[in-house]
Amino acid sequence: MKLFTDIDLDGFGCGLVAKLAYGEKTDISYCSYRNLNQRVENFLENPASKNNEIYITDLAVNENVEKKLVKRSNERHPIQIIDHHVTAMHFNQYKWALVKIEYEDGRKTCATSLFYDYLVQHHKLERMKSLEEFIDLVRQYDTWEWERNNNIAAKRLNDLFYILEREKFEEEILKRLRENPTSFSLSEKENLLLDIEEKKIERYIYSKSRQLVQTFVDGFCVGIVHAEQYLSELGNALNKLYPHLDMILLLNQGGKKVGFRTIHDHIDVSEYATRFGGGGHKKASGCEMTKEAFEKFVVNVFSIPPIKADPDHNEINVKETSYGTSYENQKGEFTYIRPNIDKGYEIIYDRKKLNQNFETFWDAEKFVKRNYNSWLRFDTEYVPYLCKELSINENSFRGDFKNIIKNHLNILVSNK
Repeated sequence: MKLFTDIDLDGFGCGLVAKLAYGEKTDISYCSYRNLNQRVENFLENPASKNNEIYITDLAVNENVEKKLVKRSNERHPIQIIDHHVTAMHFNQYKWALVKIEYEDGRKTCATSLFYDYLVQHHKLERMKSLEEFIDLVRQYDTWEWERNNNIAAKRLNDLFYILEREKFEEEILKRLRENPTSFSLSEKENLLLDIEEKKIERYIYSKSRQLVQTFVDGFCVGIVHAEQYLSELGNALNKLYPHLDMILLLNQGGKKVGFRTIHDHIDVSEYATRFGGGGHKKASGCEMTKEAFEKFVVNVFSIPPIKADPDHNEINVKETSYGTSYENQKGEFTYIRPNIDKGYEIIYDRKKLNQNFETFWDAEKFVKRNYNSWLRFDTEYVPYLCKELSINENSFRGDFKNIIKNHLNILVSNK
């Protein structure tokens, strides 16, 4: 059999399942969106491939190759597509394709789990408990279900996949599954290696969080950063650090790729990726670095300074206070969010109160961060500023800072 599959953990899982089913008769090509179509096309044009069972998993071919697969099927040569991306749903029009987003019980699918189910159903593979445990870790990581379930084992499996060479990883996992068909787990040595890697990832995320730029592109408020590793972890961490952004764009100029990540249910990054010839999941997708993408995401934002993160250790200028919270931006403009007299929250920007009222503090902060590129002012700068502005010493200020800030904002607005 011949298998074309993705280069990530889910694609690798498909390769692992194929080897357990077909053994040495398995020929696997690990592909990306960039080279999939050419590789499939070259294989189809080889006369010796006519009787091969062909599987394409976790990736979708383009329209031209799709037509060639239809021709192959009409000539009664074996072909099977298995995928779980919404952008591949149109393949379900063919009897030789299976694209399924969710199981009947609401769990999201992955290519490995669908491929395993298919092979078992067609009596090419016997059920194995340890393999099913491995597959569910792959599924939970690929669909980000692991985070909701706090299943750290799924994340660590993915981390290990990227640390080890694929051949070494495959050899070790196959051996483990065959020797222990009842359960699957990582070894003590592997967990120690992962502990070290976790520290590296934390340092990498911190450095990249200081390089993120914010801008509006095609109606979306996005954060853009150049990154070549730990993309899933980085995208997730930056989305949580800057939840006012619609999505995070991860640019890999060396690999000429763009990754799109979001944590918001109302944003579909797979749909946005299709504008640049890409695709993927609703919350995690990617595309090639096309000329248009390079212009939008690199050239047009090159001069924008990085966004600043909010301070972690403020004691006075904190969020959701009864007396008001202060923000600033690169232009030196100050913005305040404070509770409205009636209900909700109001914004004072550039010494003027906006007419708009916000139901929650977080709605108001989202507006401030998206429209003014602002961050929470640091106590170390904010307190001296207020003391100077109000001509009082710091001890007096700290003794009654809640009322002082509240009165300051009232005077600020009334004077204007």
